[in-house]
Amino acid sequence: MPKTQKLPIDAQYLRQTMLELLAIPSPVGLTDEVVHYTCGKLDELGVPYEITRRGAIRATIKGETDRPACAVVAHLDTLGATVRSLKPNGRLSMLPLGTWSSRFAEGARVTLFCDHNSYRGTVLPLMASGHAFNDGVDTQPISWDHVELRIDEYAQSTEALRKLGINVGDFIAIDPQPEIHENGYISSRHLDDKAGVAALLAAVKAIVESGVTLPVYFHPMFTVTEEVGFGASAILDDKISEMIGIDIAIPAPGQNSREHGVTIAICDSSGPFDYHLTRELIGLCQKHGVDHQRDVFPYYFSDSAAALRAGFDIRHALIGFGADSSHGYERTHMSALVSIAELLSLYAQNGPVIARDRKVVGSIEGFPHQWKPEDLEAPEPLPHPKEFL
Repeated sequence: MPKTQKLPIDAQYLRQTMLELLAIPSPVGLTDEVVHYTCGKLDELGVPYEITRRGAIRATIKGETDRPACAVVAHLDTLGATVRSLKPNGRLSMLPLGTWSSRFAEGARVTLFCDHNSYRGTVLPLMASGHAFNDGVDTQPISWDHVELRIDEYAQSTEALRKLGINVGDFIAIDPQPEIHENGYISSRHLDDKAGVAALLAAVKAIVESGVTLPVYFHPMFTVTEEVGFGASAILDDKISEMIGIDIAIPAPGQNSREHGVTIAICDSSGPFDYHLTRELIGLCQKHGVDHQRDVFPYYFSDSAAALRAGFDIRHALIGFGADSSHGYERTHMSALVSIAELLSLYAQNGPVIARDRKVVGSIEGFPHQWKPEDLEAPEPLPHPKEFL
């Protein structure tokens, strides 16, 4: 195994990059501007990249060989909504983009992006005024059918909305409202996954500035359709043998994730992550003192799983920063993001977990073991059937 060293992470760069990313509205389907921003950050670091037709980015930090190569992916798209209908009362019904509860949309300030204009507004429950509806405010159902968007323009009818240039299908971006506290806690919408993107860029900065020689090509990647399940399905090639996704981990009752350290996922709703790659990441954390824990996620799907569903035969893993109140008013801690960047900088120096993976297919030679029969104690033989008589 090549020698790896823990690289210093520029926490101020990570913090500032995250705030700049959060300031760019990028609900899934409206991601071009955040793609331009991210490419600009790679330009500043001198890291070359390619982008797909729709804006997924594959950057390259060269190593000693390009086969096998390794990749790390984070997503630029966020949750949001789109206009479902123009209502007679001059308000707008909404369809969510991505999977999230209308409970977290209520009260949100938003920007409505139209073909030739944009407007500010607020998401409200249908019964928003206690002085008009009394207890109905508290007893109305929670669903996207029971909220509406009020824009800050004079509009009392469907026709007035049309005259403002508002159409079905216009994008709605939810304000992130970030706050970073002196104790390291970060509260904001859309930490999923802009905090992960910032951590990946901070790791890239550490690798570039350290001048370390990487054993294989390292591909930082940024996708634009993770929130609707496509993720890294169109940005890999057959030289990449393994990929790590960065996303939120879930601190909650019954979960093992925390808002500190890096969480290494063993399994999600798509099934288990690669045995050898996840254990390699755990080993790097243990060897270099990176705060970490393991977890499993029954209601979760990620970029790396999307790559497998697209037909790529790669080893995949998922690491995360604990984000309380996922897909809502999320909270994490700077220490979790720094731990992710530290682990990624170690991973880039580490080389492929299985050397045989330089070939897409091959012989059994070099194929790994997860356990060996000779390592297990032989069970006691069962009694002869006559002994039961």
